[in-house]
Amino acid sequence: MLWSYSTHSPVIMSFSGKYQLESQEGFVEFMKAVGLPDDMIEKGKEIKSVSEIEQNGDQFKVTVTTGPKVLTNSFTLGQETEIETLTGEKVKAVVNKDGNKLKVVLNKITSITELVDENTLVNTLTLGSLVYKRISKRLA
Repeated sequence: MLWSYSTHSPVIMSFSGKYQLESQEGFVEFMKAVGLPDDMIEKGKEIKSVSEIEQNGDQFKVTVTTGPKVLTNSFTLGQETEIETLTGEKVKAVVNKDGNKLKVVLNKITSITELVDENTLVNTLTLGSLVYKRISKRLA
């Protein structure tokens, strides 16, 4: 008897790894809207930030290094935690996982981080009609 496997079944991949920013869209407009100072926006435009994700089951540690600034957040899926935002504000939020997507709402910003394939991480931040999209490639 022959068995066939659907090519459309979701493959659950681990988020663990280091990813470097490859391209971004909507950075300046989004950062202005969240209140980041113009000098930081100018500096941040050209920096290829590195995101390191450590996943252990439902527990995550995410470290984003942008030039001299290092932002680290740890959380357990489905549990309320305190997350530090890009502007340094600390917000209580719950991170949920849906397949290869992590979703969290921080104040009025919705963040969806998707592992598109084993080497590509896409982070989309939405604030009203503004969208900031970051595409990062796996380094390790």
